[in-house]
Amino acid sequence: VLETGWEVFGRAGYTRRQLDGSATGVYIGLFNLEHASTALAEVASIDTYTLTGTLHSAVAGRLSYWLGLTGPSVVVDTACSSSLVALHLACNALRRGECAMAVVGGASVLLSPAGYVLYSQTHGMSPSGRCRAFSGKADGMVRAEGCGAVLLKRLSLAQRDGDPILALITGSAVNQDGRSNGFAAPSGAAQQAVSRRLWRRRSSNPAPSTW
Repeated sequence: VLETGWEVFGRAGYTRRQLDGSATGVYIGLFNLEHASTALAEVASIDTYTLTGTLHSAVAGRLSYWLGLTGPSVVVDTACSSSLVALHLACNALRRGECAMAVVGGASVLLSPAGYVLYSQTHGMSPSGRCRAFSGKADGMVRAEGCGAVLLKRLSLAQRDGDPILALITGSAVNQDGRSNGFAAPSGAAQQAVSRRLWRRRSSNPAPSTW
C-alpha cells in the first residue's frame, strides 16, 4: 500500500513536498487477516515492529505518516466490498470538505493455506477455478492477491489545478442485507434496493448503464 500509494501520487504529478502537511485523506479497504496471523504465529519472533506491522489501522496510517498527510486516515473492513465502501466514504469526505483530495485503495495478500480451507469449508470456492461475475454459470469465487489505488479530488478543484482526470464518479450508495437468505450470502433484494436508491437520488435513467 505504501508503494502503490506513492506511485498514485507520482502519476498524478504530486511531489512529496507538495503533499507534506496537505489535507489529503487515505481510505484503504482491507479484510484479509493472513499477514497478521502469519506474523503472530510464532510468539518468540515478535519484536518491536510487530505491533505496527500487523495492525490494520497502520496500513493507512503509515502512508499518512510517511507523506505527512493530515486528512482522515481510515481502514475499512466490509468483507468483499471493503474498497468500494472506502471509495464511498472518501467521496463523502470530499463533498463535506474533510479533505482536499483522497487516495483510495485495497490490498490482499495470500500467505497461508488456511484461507483456502476456510472458504472451502463454507463451499464458497469455485470448483471450476473460475470467477464468472453476473453469469448464470457462476459457481463460486477464486482467491487472488494484489494492490490497487486511485486518487480522488473534487472535479472543480482538479480542473482548476490542471490535474489529469481519468474518470468521474457521479454517485455512490451503501447498504446492508439485514436478515436475508444467509449471513455470508449476498442478498439480491438488498442490492437492487441500494441501486434504486442511488438512481433516484441522482434522478437518472439507469437504462444506459453497463457493467
